[in-house]
Amino acid sequence: MPYFDAASTAPLHPVAREALLASLDEGWADPARLYREGRRARLLLDAAREAAAEAVGCRPDELVFTPSGTQAVHTGVSGALAARRRAGRRLLHSAVEHSSVLHAAEVHEAAGGSRAELPVDRTGRVAAGEVAAALGTDTALVCLQSANHEVGTEQPVDEVAELCREAGVPLLVDAAQSLPWGPVPGPWSLLAASAHKWGGPPGVGLLVVRKGTRFAPQGPADERESGRSPGFENLPAIVAAAASLRALRADPGTAGEAARLRLLVDRIRARVPELVPDVEVVGDPVRRLPHLVTFSCLYVDGETLLHELDRAGFSVSSGSSCTSSTLTPSHVLRAMGVLSEGNVRISLPYGTAEAEVERFLEVLPQVVRSVRERLGVPAAGGEEVPAAAGGAPRTAPATPAAEPAEAAGMVVDALGKRCPIPVIELAKVIGEVPVGETVTVLSDDEAARQDIPAWCTMRDQEYVGERAAGRGAAYVVRRRA
Repeated sequence: MPYFDAASTAPLHPVAREALLASLDEGWADPARLYREGRRARLLLDAAREAAAEAVGCRPDELVFTPSGTQAVHTGVSGALAARRRAGRRLLHSAVEHSSVLHAAEVHEAAGGSRAELPVDRTGRVAAGEVAAALGTDTALVCLQSANHEVGTEQPVDEVAELCREAGVPLLVDAAQSLPWGPVPGPWSLLAASAHKWGGPPGVGLLVVRKGTRFAPQGPADERESGRSPGFENLPAIVAAAASLRALRADPGTAGEAARLRLLVDRIRARVPELVPDVEVVGDPVRRLPHLVTFSCLYVDGETLLHELDRAGFSVSSGSSCTSSTLTPSHVLRAMGVLSEGNVRISLPYGTAEAEVERFLEVLPQVVRSVRERLGVPAAGGEEVPAAAGGAPRTAPATPAAEPAEAAGMVVDALGKRCPIPVIELAKVIGEVPVGETVTVLSDDEAARQDIPAWCTMRDQEYVGERAAGRGAAYVVRRRA
């Protein structure tokens, strides 16, 4: 069964498996003890630290191992902010950071600090100029991922790192997605990563704090890992993580594999819009991770789509609210202003066969078509469908109390309906109003706030705006053509 979700967790690297099994026999003792077994364990820990540091591009005494990548981010953010308290309490981060950064920022804000989000363009990329404009004398820390975990877009870390160095502000880089493919460039100050992203075992993260960076670990003191990551080290997992990362760096075929996967992803990016109508491929087409591609399908229930792909033998991921227990669209897709419904993220692991990608491209059109048919939408799009699945579209004459003042046309009542129904209902009636007139969609689904404007961009219609309306919101669209 093809596994296409390496961005969540990569399959265990063969070297990691071998190192894990070997270190279970050799590295079980306490590396802080002076007897023979402890000294042997200490040698293994030191060797793992040196190997990981070489792969990252830092000194061994700058790197500590943590129980996870999330813990590395939390420790890095809290320690850097605490050390910079006198300089300022303002945290800058991009709008598309991993949730671990966002959660750390929320804690900082709740404790009396402040934070500001750096906007991204439609590809999910931060402009270095936005960072330069946001840096101020009260800025304590900047957080910027090296590459996005949902759409693969690479960030200008080297440019931002130079700006931060000139301003005297530390930069923390979340390198979880990019580190498997190479070191992070630029004079960054702190770096966090997670072993299971590069084929190491889960339960191991790493945190790098470069010399000269002020850092004050928070929480109870501990003598292990330079006082930055408390608790007994999971030495077998650490050894396996370092061994697999070193193997990736030492293997001359790694660069070739990255190039091969990039070609496979290029094929997916090009063929999916040709094979499936009404698809938006998102993320930067050039400045991106080699193995990751994300696209969204109009008029598709994301949860059903993923289940059908799983039944067809493909393990993929999604940022669609239709697959989320919170029914909230991905904050990454929202910040980019792109479609979220029917979202599919494909991230190819090392060794993915071309035949598996070709089979996926064969299966996907039929899967999307079948999901759309269940919702009453033909494969070519929904605009010409006269009725919704299970009944006619819920439309009524416009009333001033139910819609924004600007609206004066048809009203679609999609209250109580979840994605992608509000957008489907809109698509079905847009052709019934004269050019220049409006359709107002009433919806209490959070995804509508994102997907209706995205639909307008895809279908060349004008998104007028949103107003509060009873239990939900009124989204007004003007027909252009």
